[in-house]
Amino acid sequence: MKTYLRILAYARPYRRYLPVYIAYALLAIVFGLLNFTLLKPLFDVIFEQVGKEELQVYANKPEFSLSVNYFMHLFNYYFLQIANMYGRFGTLVYVCIIIVISVFLSNLFAYLSGVVLAKVRADIIQGMRVHIFTSVSNMHLGYFSDERKGDLISKMTNDIQEVENSIVQSLRVIFKEPVTVILYFAVLFFMSYQLTLFTILLIPVSGAIIGYITKKLKKKAEQSQESLGRIVNILDETIGGMRVVKAFGARSFVQNKFEAETDYYARVNVSMARKNELASPVSQFLGVSVVAGILLYGGNLVLNNTSALSASEFIAYIILFTQVLNPAKEISRALSSIQRGLASARRIFAVVDTKPRIENVVSPQALKGFSQAVVFKNVGFAYQENAVLNGVNFKLEKGRTIALVGPSGGGKSTLADLLPRFYDPSQGEITIDGIDLRNCSIADLRGLMGIVTQESILFNDTVFNNIAFGMEGVSLERVQEAAKIANAHEFIMELEQGYETNIGERGGKLSGGQRQRISIARAVLKNPEILILDEATSALDSASEKLVQEALSNLMKNRTSLVIAHRLSTIQHADEILVIEGGSIVERGTHDELIQKGGLYNKLSQMQSV
Repeated sequence: MKTYLRILAYARPYRRYLPVYIAYALLAIVFGLLNFTLLKPLFDVIFEQVGKEELQVYANKPEFSLSVNYFMHLFNYYFLQIANMYGRFGTLVYVCIIIVISVFLSNLFAYLSGVVLAKVRADIIQGMRVHIFTSVSNMHLGYFSDERKGDLISKMTNDIQEVENSIVQSLRVIFKEPVTVILYFAVLFFMSYQLTLFTILLIPVSGAIIGYITKKLKKKAEQSQESLGRIVNILDETIGGMRVVKAFGARSFVQNKFEAETDYYARVNVSMARKNELASPVSQFLGVSVVAGILLYGGNLVLNNTSALSASEFIAYIILFTQVLNPAKEISRALSSIQRGLASARRIFAVVDTKPRIENVVSPQALKGFSQAVVFKNVGFAYQENAVLNGVNFKLEKGRTIALVGPSGGGKSTLADLLPRFYDPSQGEITIDGIDLRNCSIADLRGLMGIVTQESILFNDTVFNNIAFGMEGVSLERVQEAAKIANAHEFIMELEQGYETNIGERGGKLSGGQRQRISIARAVLKNPEILILDEATSALDSASEKLVQEALSNLMKNRTSLVIAHRLSTIQHADEILVIEGGSIVERGTHDELIQKGGLYNKLSQMQSV
């Protein structure tokens, strides 16, 4: 119930629609109820059950009052007038016309209530989608290492869709159908309290059986959605790594893995379908059994003249009661369907409730710019219990370049990730112009920085939009200027549509060097005060590396830079080189100084010169 109410909380901004919906729904129920209460006078006309004494009671038009008796008396008054003027057939026509009008109004208001509810439903789902996307995009980078990407995508797509199909769709059932049942039972009770009490005694039995079935559905629904998340993850990994799958002949392996998961998903859903499909026929069977009981019990009373109901009233009672079966059936079906939606909602809220480890403090300090230095003071970092950095100390002054080199796994990339606060240090502090990064506005901090990584992160969009990514109101001239500095303008102009060419998924239509130069152009356009380069040329061939290195040199001019380098030849002119091994700085100095020391840096340099 708590999860269901939490979903409905997304409808709070749209509660202005609630009175309108309630009004339309109630009118639809009332006119629908009127259709069947008019059956009694219809039967009375056909079977000539209306006596003169009864008709005389309705000879005078009643005075207005808000009561059921007033409207019944008013109907019978006009009923009598028509009977006197047009006889039995005219009265029959009169009743039929009113029934047609009532049916029309009932369906009209049902349609209007459905339109209002559709608006609320769409807004609820939109709110949930935006909320989970916002939550995921706010997460720290470590979260995406722990979670499967495919499962996250499944939660934002399949689980949201399941919530819409089962829970939000049930809003009409949860409100309208119970009200319909209550109003119908009120009329039935008014017609015969004996028969109605008899039927009510049988309802708890039906409710207990349906409740047992829905309880069994809950666990299966959770298993189904978790399996669907794993299927999406297998698809994402297989399609993204298809080159490796084919190169290593692993098609059979991934095929078997996919078939095993889809087989499990199918078995869970068949098991769930058995229980889900059971709810509706069970409720219908129990309902018909109750109708049979009413026919037996009430029919016996009528035949023995021991009932207050006439024959026509009893027939109208039976027909009216059968109309309760449909909303009751809808309620049981909705309760079964809701279990799957609740399982999906719990998976969604598990993401929404996860607190990002990197957040602004209550009153973050604004950064207007960068004027002095970034200082690492005794910085340590650990992924869970695995220490990656230990006691790192250095100072990156404005306008200078510091390069990080060393064996793989030493902590270079982690050190660079701490600067834009992708992670926070486990110990020590990092300051910018004397302010602890944890006290700065994250947006201001990252606004000072431009990052070019080894893997070019590009999007399935045009060249222009990839270079101008995240920046608004950028002119074509500025984008072209940035591309020229990045040595990218020439090859861009050779593309079919120039800067409006779509570069495909992850820039797949471009070569590695071209993708990297697009990334550099993006950083040039941002014109950051602090530049972070993470092995930006290590994956390129010699020809591409030369062009990219020239572009990087253009980008680094008069700029504060932190460079992670695999090829030492690219960082020989750095103001200071830090050699990182085992999470600590083991050597520091200029290129020439480190060569003269004959330590690890000299050893790495000799290995690359061979």
